[in-house]
Amino acid sequence: MGAADARAGGKRSRREEPPAETTQDLAERARQICLRQLAVRPRTRAELATALRRGGIPDEVAGQVLDRYGEVGMIDDAAFARAWVSSRHHGRGLARRALAGELRQRGVAAETVGAALAELDADTEEATARALVARKLRTTTGEPEAVFRRLVGMLARKGYPAGLAFRVVKEALAEQGAEAAEFAEQIDPDAIEPE
Repeated sequence: MGAADARAGGKRSRREEPPAETTQDLAERARQICLRQLAVRPRTRAELATALRRGGIPDEVAGQVLDRYGEVGMIDDAAFARAWVSSRHHGRGLARRALAGELRQRGVAAETVGAALAELDADTEEATARALVARKLRTTTGEPEAVFRRLVGMLARKGYPAGLAFRVVKEALAEQGAEAAEFAEQIDPDAIEPE
């Protein structure tokens, strides 16, 4: 018997263990985690499931809470995907390929991603690429070849296909001046294989 046990009158002192959480307690904690996550920004079901897993919520309880939130419209991956595509395309100028990657990272199902991207047609994507190039050209200086590489690189990072990027930049350079137009004439965007 240790000294602490002797002071306790010979009885072994036991630490009080917290009572085990009931399913109802776990569900309430899961709801609170979801509400905190949703207060920051809309989330996908997969993002919330990850947050619940990190919070120690069993999968069965998490599934029930997420199902209920889906039923009442607090979780809607299709609406999330449509809003994401609209926001990121108009705000950052991202192309369909980059948007699809971002949505997949957030756990949105492939068919939901496809449906959201269907709202972004090729003409809109090309117009956005042209606007990005025109805006960047206003502040870009240097030799036409370097400007061309920078602009094509910028579009590539935003997910635009190489053929579209080459064509849009070539046309923009052709309008810039004699030296840039001469360089642009040498570029054959049709030689670039579409992705």
